[in-house]
Amino acid sequence: MNRSWPMKLGVNIDHVATLRQARHTPYPNLSMAIAAAEQGGADAITLHLREDRRHIQDADVLAIHDHVQTRVNLEMAATDEMIDIACRIRPRDCCIVPERREELTTEGGLDVKGQQSRLSVARKQLAAAGIRVSLFIEPDVSLLPIVQAIGAPAIELHTGRYANLAPGIERDQELVRLKKMSAQAHAAGIQVNAGHGLDYENVGVIAEIPELVELNIGHSIVCRAIFVGLEQATREMKALMQVART
Repeated sequence: MNRSWPMKLGVNIDHVATLRQARHTPYPNLSMAIAAAEQGGADAITLHLREDRRHIQDADVLAIHDHVQTRVNLEMAATDEMIDIACRIRPRDCCIVPERREELTTEGGLDVKGQQSRLSVARKQLAAAGIRVSLFIEPDVSLLPIVQAIGAPAIELHTGRYANLAPGIERDQELVRLKKMSAQAHAAGIQVNAGHGLDYENVGVIAEIPELVELNIGHSIVCRAIFVGLEQATREMKALMQVART
């Protein structure tokens, strides 16, 4: 496959909101963060409205279209509450993710086997509102028939395990799994995105996978922004992705 087409970057702004919520101040301002990320080359703005509202708040989601010039990607659990919010807000994309209150961050992909019926209903409800649905899953090719049965037009592969492994055989095996799943899902007509745990050191190897369309990255970009600003941090990440792709 030709890698010359540009890879897209969704910048996750959750941890900008984390700083704000730490002291319940009006700053840092999310609209300014969105503008800086877009100026740095972001192709989408990703945000996760969690049940416990630990960072992104309802008001942020309600106001998001007033600030985003690119595309909104809302991460959410497949609950009635979140589906109702998404259908009212109508972001371009929704990525359905697993969620547990006690976790620090999303830990692994969806249990699509155990939740197939629920995810099918959620996908239909969101699609009826004109929202493209992505499922956040492990790079396991045995899940592909279930994704197809659910009818999701896109998936986001969980790269957290790869990112957390030390260089060696296990990490190499996880990369093989990511490549195999990307190729087979793409061949089945499903858009393949990826994310979680990606940073300035490991993003290149993932960006080289030719079938991947978009990477969603937040924590490492926000951390880098402390030193260089969010616009520059976004620009640097996007440049690393494009170098790897070409």
